Amino acid sequence: MLGTHRSTADIGAFLREARAAVDAYLVRVGADAERALGGDVGRAVAYALGTPGKRLRPALLLAAYQDLGGTGDATPLAAAVEIVHTYSLVHDDLPCMDDDDLRRGRPTVHRAFDAPTATLAGFRMVPLAARVLAEGATALGLPSERLRAIACTLLDAAGATGMIGGQVLDLEGEGKALDLAALTAIHRAKTGALITASAVMGALAAGADEMALAAIRGYGEAVGLAFQIVDDVLDATATSAELGKTPGKDALQDKATFAKLLGLDGARTAAEREMERAIAQLGSGGVDSTVLRGIAEFIVTRRS
Repeated sequence: MLGTHRSTADIGAFLREARAAVDAYLVRVGADAERALGGDVGRAVAYALGTPGKRLRPALLLAAYQDLGGTGDATPLAAAVEIVHTYSLVHDDLPCMDDDDLRRGRPTVHRAFDAPTATLAGFRMVPLAARVLAEGATALGLPSERLRAIACTLLDAAGATGMIGGQVLDLEGEGKALDLAALTAIHRAKTGALITASAVMGALAAGADEMALAAIRGYGEAVGLAFQIVDDVLDATATSAELGKTPGKDALQDKATFAKLLGLDGARTAAEREMERAIAQLGSGGVDSTVLRGIAEFIVTRRS
């Protein structure tokens, strides 16, 4: 289990520890998948899972689990979330979607292999995530009804009412003048649903009560929106070296973004407002978590 970090100064240490633990677990999962699947698809799964990342979603799960009283090692649950997120990135980068060449500082999977292999590798990661989740819950001794709630939270967030549905809306919105309500709806699903689910899954695994769960859900929704707003600002202002992916793609694809709709200063203000709302949500449910507050602050101040 990760060490307990209670001061704001320790948030960086918590994030580094969470990332290291999840990275190590994903390397093992990727190696197992490569042996089991074989061929280019197996190698592509291992390549995708071994690509470095912020691991923000796993960190949210681990922080909620830890600070709501969970004991034991929840790294496998956190890794399951990251496997689903990684699958979404592999498919998001495909030529038929965002057609990107760079992801997290490395060639995208369809560039390192090819588009059919990347497509199949992404599909293979969904049942892989479910297996990792089930194994992690069993190792923690979670009752079956709690595992069911955690699994439904993850898969609902990844499906048609969450991430996939948001992606469809995002593609349909290219070249259109969307208003703030429509843009917010897209990204509460495409980006925010899995971020929210990560925090909620940690709370569920810890056995949180309904008031705490509601607070964590509200927190997740706010930080998920803040994350996307900051992403839009960074796409317009950061370099390829900072982002680990190609900047300026939103403008090239004529996408509606918070930076375009609100202006850079207005978007930054909106992100800070969501951060404040997230922290207020924690207080409303009696959730005392310096780590979750610190992660909210990190989301709006990050440079990648």
